[in-house]
Amino acid sequence: MPVKMFFKKLLLVMMMALQRNTKACGFVVYQNNKLFQSKTFTSKSNFSQKIISSKTDENEQIQSASVEMVFRPKYNQQEFQLRSYACVYWNFSTKDWDTYGCHKDKGPDGFLHCRCNHTTNFAVLMTFTKDYQYPESLDDLSNLGCALSITGLVLTIIFQIVTRKLRKTSVTWVLVSLCTSMLIFNLLFVFGIENSNKNLKTSDGDINNIDFDNNEMLTKDIMDIPNPTCTAIAVLLHYFLLVTFTWNGLSAAQLYFLLIRTMKPLPRHFILFISLIGWGVPAIIVGITMGVVYSQNASDLQWELYYRQEEICWLAIPESNDFMTSPLLWSFIVPVTIILIINVVVFIIITVKVLWKSNQNLTSTKKVSSLKKIVSTLSIAVVFGITWILAYFMLINNEIRKIFGYIFCLFNTTQGLQIFILYTIRTKIFQSKASEVLKSLSSSTGRMKSLPSVTQLGLHVRMYNMLRSLPALHEHFRLLDPSESTEEMTLPKSDQANASI
Repeated sequence: MPVKMFFKKLLLVMMMALQRNTKACGFVVYQNNKLFQSKTFTSKSNFSQKIISSKTDENEQIQSASVEMVFRPKYNQQEFQLRSYACVYWNFSTKDWDTYGCHKDKGPDGFLHCRCNHTTNFAVLMTFTKDYQYPESLDDLSNLGCALSITGLVLTIIFQIVTRKLRKTSVTWVLVSLCTSMLIFNLLFVFGIENSNKNLKTSDGDINNIDFDNNEMLTKDIMDIPNPTCTAIAVLLHYFLLVTFTWNGLSAAQLYFLLIRTMKPLPRHFILFISLIGWGVPAIIVGITMGVVYSQNASDLQWELYYRQEEICWLAIPESNDFMTSPLLWSFIVPVTIILIINVVVFIIITVKVLWKSNQNLTSTKKVSSLKKIVSTLSIAVVFGITWILAYFMLINNEIRKIFGYIFCLFNTTQGLQIFILYTIRTKIFQSKASEVLKSLSSSTGRMKSLPSVTQLGLHVRMYNMLRSLPALHEHFRLLDPSESTEEMTLPKSDQANASI
């Protein structure tokens, strides 16, 4: 909300005596500061700065004059709090505001008081502390979704590492890297994205808190409370979310080589190459972004606010006229958009040529086959991050934006849970281990003693069939289908070198 400031009461008193002759003096009030562009004082808000100019009939500055100004600023006290002010005049030699010869004092009845010993163009510079409307803690849907994702990602990482040799697949390293980056991002998002400044007590804006003894030149109209921790969290969130998207793209690249170019070997040192890309390229992007922001705003003590927001510890949302030069656009939106476009293209190619391609050797019914294809399509869409496309629909400024917001939150906060279901629970190894654990628990507690052994076997068979109802892909797509027995799968010789990775 723009803040407009004006003088509710302005009292000018001049007493001039030069060789017993009284000189005439005139005053002009400028409604804005467009003719007085300061190099020292920067304004980020829409405050209205009024300039008072005084001039004698001899068109000269009177050094023996006494100018007193009493005023009371009016502003939105719920959003801004007056921190300090400075009585200044326009110095024509430096072409900037100066405090020489001016003093400030507390006026009557809460008014602010300025005194200057010469006539010129006067102004009052004010510094405010903005009372940011910090968002409340994440809603229940986001908290629940992130908690489920964190749990699913931890279990998936453990499962992928422990059963790496049993599954004999080269997909392990890419999936573990994706889950690790996504896990760290979720933890930072839940526990660190809120700015800790929201818990700080701010002053009540009483003018009694203003220092009237020092009339120091001010540098900006809005003073922000520094928070290096929030800046560090924003950098980490930026990095690990870029890492997550990068590994989404690398997952698409690997599946393209394994499924589309099945007769050609993987490039040499493929795992090492994609690892350098997955963890290194995002670090370069974040480092360059921080360096550019700092170099352009190094003179500002709060330069990091050009990189992150104050409301939350995330990339700053620029004004409409600065969007094309914002770090949010070039260091996040552009790279993510490029990755999503590539992933969508690869997703369509794999879906058409592999997933939904007719196979005469498929012996299951048409209904079950369609279910297999749908589940397999979802499995690819999850690791490719296709659901992040919903974020672009949230840019629509109408009621549809809220609908897509809920859908986006539902799909993306539970992305880790989806990976756990599709790439861990559906595997034959997990189902076998889960069956053994259930059997062990039932025998140790004695809860199943009253059931006949045939009934117990029937329960296990039904549970196994229920888990198997999320079926696998056809023969050509066994590498992506964790429910198939990977022990029976034979990789090409070119891929066997990566099987132990």
